Amino acid sequence: MTILEVKNVVSGYGSMEVLHDISLDVEEKQIVSVLGPNGAGKTTLLRTIFGEVTPGKGKIIFKGQDITGSHPEEIARIGMCYVPQENNVFDSLTIHENLEMGAFIREDDWQPRAEEIYELFPDLIDRKHDKAGFLSGGMRQMLAIGRALMLNPELLLLDEPSTGLAPFLVDHMFEKIKELNKQGVTVLLVEQNTQVLQCSYKSYIMEGGEKKAEGSSKELLADKEIGKLYLGR
Repeated sequence: MTILEVKNVVSGYGSMEVLHDISLDVEEKQIVSVLGPNGAGKTTLLRTIFGEVTPGKGKIIFKGQDITGSHPEEIARIGMCYVPQENNVFDSLTIHENLEMGAFIREDDWQPRAEEIYELFPDLIDRKHDKAGFLSGGMRQMLAIGRALMLNPELLLLDEPSTGLAPFLVDHMFEKIKELNKQGVTVLLVEQNTQVLQCSYKSYIMEGGEKKAEGSSKELLADKEIGKLYLGR
């Protein structure tokens, strides 16, 4: 079942068009990646899907509902969350307080969900009372994802979660994303790191605000022309 459809979207900032007629779809309970260099429009794509940027043309359909132009809080309430690449935690708050902030629209007891987040990211437990501003890059990313998961999203948007991480932490991060997916969360993530193809089912390649290729991640990895043009091989 398709959980997200992006249909012929044109989007950008003011008079600057960044996305040029972009279409993609995400199947429920899959990991889908969007790969491309800096300036490809990947972040703008996620921000447009999540309602932070209003598209000039096209439609965004989530769970069969047209959410084009909807406010981010409305989108979060129906089951989608977004983890930006930067400014994704509250530095002055503790880890536990960040998780509490992530539950801001919940009306039930959020503490049991926080305990589940600590089980997923056990490195956070011993430092739950430390302020987020003192965390390493890897722990900040774990916390940012954990904060988004406090709302039990059906679809999680991740903006370059491997950025700035040491190679062994990149592996760890992608393993956590796969673990999260096994728990039933659909993931759409954008990356520059081609390693993302190892953990995603389907992938899109973007450049210059346009979709250049799409297919199963295995197919794109095996395609020598795609590898030469876009994957640095």
